[in-house]
Amino acid sequence: MKCKIEHESNGRMRVHMHQCYMTPAEADKLEYYLKDTSGVKKVSVNERTANAIIFFDKEKRDDILKALSDFNYETSLVKVPEHTGRELRIQYEDRMCFHVMERVIKRLFFPAGLREILTILRAIPFLIEGIKSLLKGKLEVSVLDAASILVSLIRRDFDTAGSVMFLLGVGEIMDDWTHKKSVDDLARAMALNVDKVWIKSTDGAEVLVSVSDVKEKDEIIIRTGSMIPLDGVVTDGEASVNQSSMTGESEPVHKDQGALVYAGTVVEEGELTISVTKSQGSGRYDRIVAMIEESEKLKSESEDKASHLADRLVPYTFGATLLTYLVTRNATKATSILNVDFCCALKLAMPISVLSAMREAGDYNISVKGGKFMEAVAEAETIVFDKTGTLTFASPKVTDVVTFEDYDKDEALRLAACLEEHYPHSMANAVVKAAEEKGLSHEEKHTKATYIVAHGIASTIDGQKACIGSYHFIFEDEECVIPDGEKEKFDNLPAEYSHLYLAIGGKLVAVILIEDPLRAEAPEVIDKLKKAGFSKVVMMTGDSDRTAKAVAEKTGVTEYFSEVLPEDKASFIRKEHEAGRKVIMIGDGINDSPALSEADAGIAVSTGASIAREIADITIASENLGALLTLRNISCKLQSRITYNYRTILIFNSFLILMGMLGVFTPTMTAFMHNASTIGLSMKSMTNLLEEKDK
Repeated sequence: MKCKIEHESNGRMRVHMHQCYMTPAEADKLEYYLKDTSGVKKVSVNERTANAIIFFDKEKRDDILKALSDFNYETSLVKVPEHTGRELRIQYEDRMCFHVMERVIKRLFFPAGLREILTILRAIPFLIEGIKSLLKGKLEVSVLDAASILVSLIRRDFDTAGSVMFLLGVGEIMDDWTHKKSVDDLARAMALNVDKVWIKSTDGAEVLVSVSDVKEKDEIIIRTGSMIPLDGVVTDGEASVNQSSMTGESEPVHKDQGALVYAGTVVEEGELTISVTKSQGSGRYDRIVAMIEESEKLKSESEDKASHLADRLVPYTFGATLLTYLVTRNATKATSILNVDFCCALKLAMPISVLSAMREAGDYNISVKGGKFMEAVAEAETIVFDKTGTLTFASPKVTDVVTFEDYDKDEALRLAACLEEHYPHSMANAVVKAAEEKGLSHEEKHTKATYIVAHGIASTIDGQKACIGSYHFIFEDEECVIPDGEKEKFDNLPAEYSHLYLAIGGKLVAVILIEDPLRAEAPEVIDKLKKAGFSKVVMMTGDSDRTAKAVAEKTGVTEYFSEVLPEDKASFIRKEHEAGRKVIMIGDGINDSPALSEADAGIAVSTGASIAREIADITIASENLGALLTLRNISCKLQSRITYNYRTILIFNSFLILMGMLGVFTPTMTAFMHNASTIGLSMKSMTNLLEEKDK
């Protein structure tokens, strides 16, 4: 494409594209094309000027120029997100531009008489809102605005009334934009963590495919603990579905044939076959936005305090106005006070601070559902870890398969993978991966697999019951036995590995040895968590005491519990609450769900079970436990920012009221400074909390 370098210096260039008009869609395509170009560090495209500002590696300059030359809107392949934020920005820029232009045109070209009539007409909506508030028995900001405008009109000070309404309009546009931008930034940072899905082929077999390959009317199969990635209608099966993130319902909803299901909800128990009605991406953004706006109701105590204080201060503003008029008999001084309220700043800056912190956390692959949970992270004293997939790697590795009665090793691994692939867990993933690496295809040969939470999987193969899972599940629940003459081999299984037991027809046929190595960063992270204020760092696991003790010694946790069931983890958290301590829980499996729900802030690992991510209040990436330190840091700094905003708003607006009472500031000046300070504080609240040295 033809373009011209208009300016270049020190790894930065401004390039003008030779076209008369650039649409927002074209600007997005060019921007994301350049972002994918090797050597480009940062890029921004302005659709109004058709300019691209590119920050680049100097060594790659020629490659970037070639990429610009080769670019074509029609043929260049580039993936652009469904929502980029550009159209939202343009919408509010245009609103602000028209608002200012309207004011300028009226002041310059309209006669005084016509301006006065237009001012009175424009005041009517403000007066109506104020009256509505009074009729409800409430003294709100709308009453302050209406009173200020009405007093100016009664005094025939039409310029002041017009200026106040103009500034209120500017404030409303900026307030609306900053809030919408915060929500939009966060929504675009969030996405469903589902890459693959089971699809029913025409011959009835199940095939694992990419979600992006699923089309409308395809039938997908979703089992216990898995997220529903696409909207659809249930054609077979029944299940309890957790859809709180979409509808707010606290209890799971029963779904059977003919029921509608939604992307982002999770099957808590059961199995569904779903006919897809919407392919990937359709409607997802809108539902995520709705979820975020719902999450704003999960306010921290600091936000609630600010919000309630804002409402309580309105009568005091009226009181100061009346007192000023009674003492000075000066309507101008009294009107100056009416133009100042604490409500706008307190009710805008606080939620924007939270949304911005949630967006910043998203930059570190941390997804947070509300300010309430960030406050809990900042104040918690106890942190509880599940072991597998959290303190140990989320991708353990199969090291060996020990078989009994000469059962074939490859056949045992093939069968184990066939059962385990239907249920997402790190151990299951290890088995499936080991079978793939050996080239063992495992076509479905079992009947319906049933998952027993925290225990294992049961099914039927060739008329015989097949079970795979923990020692407790195989030998105590299912009462399977070790084959005659194989007890010594069983007793000598290597102790350093985790054991997954496979039994067929009531007899043990194989033990899969799985290496579950400790994360290299775990000891350092736990040490830093202690220094960050966590007095109790606890590990809870269903593994044997031998395994748990070894991990506890290596990581440095303050205490550990072994061979625990899901309800044991939740019970421990309840006891901590009874002792007056706030608790964070980190887990990745279906069996962690009760504890994640019980904790003040439940944190799930992104590679874990979908039900764990759904129930959890926060999700972190699995690559590094250091995200917990980042989350703690952001959460603590958010609480500091909320406190700073709270104090700044009270002090500055009190100062404006005092200046209005003394007659130092006119009504127009107090209105301007109040709105400017609100916008300025809101913009400041949108900035990142962590500095370079904190990262």
